Amino acid sequence: MSEIPPRDIRIGDDERSQALQVLGEHMSAGRIDVEEYGERSAKITTAKTRGELLALFTDLPDPRPTFGMPMPLYPQDSGAVSPVPRWQGAVIPAIGLAVVALVFFTKLWLLLLIIPIAAMLFGAAQGRRPR
Repeated sequence: MSEIPPRDIRIGDDERSQALQVLGEHMSAGRIDVEEYGERSAKITTAKTRGELLALFTDLPDPRPTFGMPMPLYPQDSGAVSPVPRWQGAVIPAIGLAVVALVFFTKLWLLLLIIPIAAMLFGAAQGRRPR
């Protein structure tokens, strides 16, 4: 059996959420404007592979999305942390898509700021969650 090239490995909601957060950092630093943020964030939410995701960051300096080892679906009784429920991993991409759609219909580009704000708030809430 042949090994899958790293760029062709499929990504999940966690990788998309991280990419949206990193993209928000680039917008905050002034490297991209609000309109470009909206375009790239829409592509992030539909990316399926690592290569598709990384292609959106080729012209940007660090930080960039990173890919860790996949977490096992059923951790043993070794004290491993259980995976995040699927609905929680889908919150930020869902907010991203909703905001991009809202911006498209209302033409209010400042609404795109909701995406990084929601990502930061949701990430902060995840960090305080008891394990």
